[in-house]
Amino acid sequence: MSNSHRLALGDITPNNLGQLRKLNTVLFPVTYSDQFYKDVMEVGEYAKLGYFNDICVGAVCCRVEPIEGDKHTARLYMMTLGVLGPYRGYGLGKELLDHILKYAKSSTNPRIHDIYLHVQTSNKEALSFYQKAGFEVKETVQNYYRNIEPRDAYLLIKTLDSQ
Repeated sequence: MSNSHRLALGDITPNNLGQLRKLNTVLFPVTYSDQFYKDVMEVGEYAKLGYFNDICVGAVCCRVEPIEGDKHTARLYMMTLGVLGPYRGYGLGKELLDHILKYAKSSTNPRIHDIYLHVQTSNKEALSFYQKAGFEVKETVQNYYRNIEPRDAYLLIKTLDSQ
């Protein structure tokens, strides 16, 4: 592969939702429900497909979670972020994450206080990726996953700069 490659992000639409489903099947050891995909269609900039030379090879999907008792502030849960193995190392995962961080930091209604996610304890590559981006391991959640081994997950959180 040559050094000239194009990275791009694209919206998730009804026409390419099948690509997201296929990517998630390959990337993650869990199966996502139809409700997951319906929800993804509603989050706008918090869900993106990632392209390498016009080939869809990655995606990020988040959901906004209101903070009880505070109608102006919310948290962002990163449900999935993944890039197919052969395309890792080109910066697409970072570009997907940077898009989410930038959009979350600029959000004012509601203001996003922090972003959190879970990473399977055996996934050292993902753990390293998120730690380099400023996420901190807050705890180990025992038996987070029901049908995969190991069942435990790290809870990672990144607090956004106050606005």
